[in-house]
Amino acid sequence: MSFSVAGKTAIVTGAANGVGLAIARHLADAGANVMFADKDEARLRAEVGDDDTSNIRYFAGDLREKLNIANLLSATLDAFDQVDILVNGARQVIRTSPLDPDDESMSIMLDQNLLAGLKLSQLVARRMIKQGKDSDKPCIGTIINLSSIAAQRTQSELMAFSVSCAALNQMTRSLAVSLAPERVRVNAVAFGSVMSASLQDHLRQNPDHREAILAATPQGRIAGPTEVAEAVQFLASDSSAFVTGEILTVDGGRSLVDAVSTSLH
Repeated sequence: MSFSVAGKTAIVTGAANGVGLAIARHLADAGANVMFADKDEARLRAEVGDDDTSNIRYFAGDLREKLNIANLLSATLDAFDQVDILVNGARQVIRTSPLDPDDESMSIMLDQNLLAGLKLSQLVARRMIKQGKDSDKPCIGTIINLSSIAAQRTQSELMAFSVSCAALNQMTRSLAVSLAPERVRVNAVAFGSVMSASLQDHLRQNPDHREAILAATPQGRIAGPTEVAEAVQFLASDSSAFVTGEILTVDGGRSLVDAVSTSLH
């Protein structure tokens, strides 16, 4: 069975670059109407252009601001009349100083990686419920959050990011339970190292890190952005109609192993 999203309308945030861009393009190529959303208007315009005759539009705005969230939904409805899929892909990673009382990384990470997505999810879910009230489909909408295996692992310099991802996973489960009676599904994709432009830049500056990633990953490779996009497409399609509250891990087995090898005799 194909994971069809043809004819559906999706909002993808964080869609100006990296994994978010890959997801937005993948859904559009699969036949969905897609609103690419990001705060970087220059990059959005460079990636999407100003062609308003296709199944792609873009919205530029900081989604930590309530007005921009409302305007994003309005722009999507003006362009496509409905919204069936929300991908909360806008996220930020900041190195943290765990013992510095003046470090504001935690507040920044929670605002960007958790609360902005929550507020957008609440607004979009209400729209999904309204437009699906006369439908007899078992699922009238789906929300997919982008998380990370950092939610389960500990690196002190990534404390704020890890905490925000762990909170996002729990938010995913809580919303899934709350929205299940309304036939709106909520899931997350938690991924490990993905060969995005930012990781490519990092590996050029830190070539030894590539070997460390490969050694820590049972499959022995780094994923491409399309592999995350395909997982998102599955969760966005009707093929996953009975899947909700799941954190789908895409990491080549990295989160399954202990970094310290031991010989048992």
